[in-house]
Amino acid sequence: MWFCALFIRTLSSRRLRLDQSETEGLTVLLVCPRRYGDARGWFSETYNHTRFAAWGIDVTFIQDNHALSPVAGTLRGIHFQNSPCAQSKLIRCVRGAIFDVAVDLRRQSPTYGQWVAAELSAENGDQLFVPAGYGHAYLTLTPDCEVVYKVDAHYAPQADGGVIWNDPQIGIVWPDGGDAPLLSEKDQRLPRLADAMFDFAYDGKPLLPLVRIEQ
Repeated sequence: MWFCALFIRTLSSRRLRLDQSETEGLTVLLVCPRRYGDARGWFSETYNHTRFAAWGIDVTFIQDNHALSPVAGTLRGIHFQNSPCAQSKLIRCVRGAIFDVAVDLRRQSPTYGQWVAAELSAENGDQLFVPAGYGHAYLTLTPDCEVVYKVDAHYAPQADGGVIWNDPQIGIVWPDGGDAPLLSEKDQRLPRLADAMFDFAYDGKPLLPLVRIEQ
């Protein structure tokens, strides 16, 4: 069985100001923090718990991670942590650009195996919120990419899991450079979706096409 992709690129996504009632049914969110610029440069508030909670992102982030990928075409993923150590993530690219992907791994979800993606870059400042129950992966589009992300659970090696990046059942359409990406040995050995071990609960919210939220 093949799954269709739910995909809206960042440049064509809607720019909206939403309140909690409008984001109630959403899961993966594309957040665009506002930048205040002048002759000195710009300032941006990248995270505000109260505002994010009003959009339904009511998680407590407890750790920040920072990754450098010197080579364009580096692919990390598709990663997840199993329950009870499942992680929600808030991802942004602070140098270069990446193609960032979230995959629905909740077996009871009507959108199980479907995916959304967005281009995150230092230039656009966009962030992708990926809740627990989703796999996460990204492909670097430029050299010397730096990605930072928040998580709401510590790394737990006993709960570490993943799905192979090119599983045809998921069918992610990677940009140019995704045909022969640079992968870790660990990611090269990841199983297909049908063989992966996970048991994420379905919360009644299917994966919907990405909506761009202006902070």
